[in-house]
Amino acid sequence: MSAINLPFGYGSMTVEVPDENLASTIMSFEPEIIEDGISLIRAALKDPVNCERLSEIVTPDASVVIIVSDTTRPTPTAQMLPLIFEELHRGGVSDENITIIFALGIHRNQTNEEMEKIVGKDIYKKIRCIEHDSTRCKNVGITSRGTPIEIFEEVLDADVVICMGNIEFHYYAGYSGGAKAILPGVSSKESIITNHKMMIDDNASTGRVDSPVRQDMEEAAEHVGVDFLLNVVLNSKKEIVYATAGHVVDAHRMGVMQVDKMYKINIEPADVVIVSPGGHPKDINIFQAHKALDNAKNTVVEGGTIILVAQCFEGLGNAVYEHWNNESKTPDDAIMKFKHKFEFGGHKTALIAQLAKKYDLYLVSDLPDADAINAFFKPAENIQEVLDRVLNKKPDAKVCIMPYGGLTLPVSC
Repeated sequence: MSAINLPFGYGSMTVEVPDENLASTIMSFEPEIIEDGISLIRAALKDPVNCERLSEIVTPDASVVIIVSDTTRPTPTAQMLPLIFEELHRGGVSDENITIIFALGIHRNQTNEEMEKIVGKDIYKKIRCIEHDSTRCKNVGITSRGTPIEIFEEVLDADVVICMGNIEFHYYAGYSGGAKAILPGVSSKESIITNHKMMIDDNASTGRVDSPVRQDMEEAAEHVGVDFLLNVVLNSKKEIVYATAGHVVDAHRMGVMQVDKMYKINIEPADVVIVSPGGHPKDINIFQAHKALDNAKNTVVEGGTIILVAQCFEGLGNAVYEHWNNESKTPDDAIMKFKHKFEFGGHKTALIAQLAKKYDLYLVSDLPDADAINAFFKPAENIQEVLDRVLNKKPDAKVCIMPYGGLTLPVSC
C-alpha cells in the first residue's frame, strides 16, 4: 500500500493506494535548483531576449506602468519587483513616475491586504498601486480576428509598459504569461469575451502556442506596444527555476520551452485519476481548479473516474458560473445553452458538463454538496472513500495520481 499526499489549500490530504493498482504518480521533471530565484531574475534582466535592457529603454522623465498578476496567480511578484525597480532606478526613473497595475481582467477586486502581500509591504507603501478597471478602457484598434483592442486608460497613458507574470499551461490560451497581462489582464469585458469565444477552436488547447486565443492576445499586445516582459517558471514548491525577460513574445517562448521540458509528460491512460490543482491559490475556487481537471482528462480512459481534490474555500469563484450551474439541470442543458450563447463564466459550466458526459466526476472539497452537484460532480468527504468504492467495483482498476495537476500536462503515449 502506498500513501500519497495531495495538496489541499494550504495543507494536504492523503490517500492510500494498493501497489498493484498504482499505475503512476505524475510528477514533473523539475531541475535541481543551482541558482536562487533572485540570481535567475537578475541574469535575465541583464541579458534580455531580442530587446534592450530595461534601464536602457526608460528615460528619467518617463512614466512607467508595471502590470502584475492578481491574487489568483502564484507569481512571486514581491520577489520580482525589487529587481525591476533596480533597472528602472538605473535608468533614472523616480518612484513618483511608477504605477503598479493589478491585472484583474474581469476577476473580483482584491483587498488591501491581498495587494500588499502580492507586491510586498515596502513597495505597497511607497508606490502608487491600482487595480485594473474594465469600465475605464479606450479603443485603440481591432485584431485580425475581430477582437476590439480596448485597454485600461492608465496603461495607454504611460510611456513605458512592463508586463510581469509566470508561465505555465493554460487550458485554452496554451500557456499563461506573456501577452495575457494585456489581454485579458487590462482589457475591457467586451475585448475579453470576444477573445475567449475562440476557446471552442480545436487549436485552443493546453500546451499550444498556436492557440488562436494566444495569437489574438499577442496581436493586441503588439498593437498596444509592450516595452518589456519579465516572466518566471515555478516548480511544484512555487520556487523560481527559470526567468526570462525582454520581448513580450520572444522572451515568453523561451519560458514555454522550459515549461514543456519540465511538465509535458508521456503516460498510458488509467481507469482512475486523482488530481489536485496543487493547493493554494490554484484551488482557491472551482473556477480556477477546473484547469487541473482539464489536464487530468488526458490521463484517464473514457468512462473512467476523475477525483478532483480542491479546497475551494472561496466557493465557485464566479457569479455567472454559479448562475449557469443553477440553471442547467443536466450536462446537456449546459452544452446546448453554450452553443447558443457565449457568456464568460458560463463557459466553465459547459466545459465541465462535457467532461461529466465522458467521465465519472467526483469532487473532494469544502463546497456544500449542493454546489458540487450543480457543477456536475459527485461530492465526497475524502479521497479514500471514493477510491475504495471504485476499487470495490473494479478491483484491478489502474490508478494515476496527479498531485500538481495545474502544472503537469499528460500526453498519451
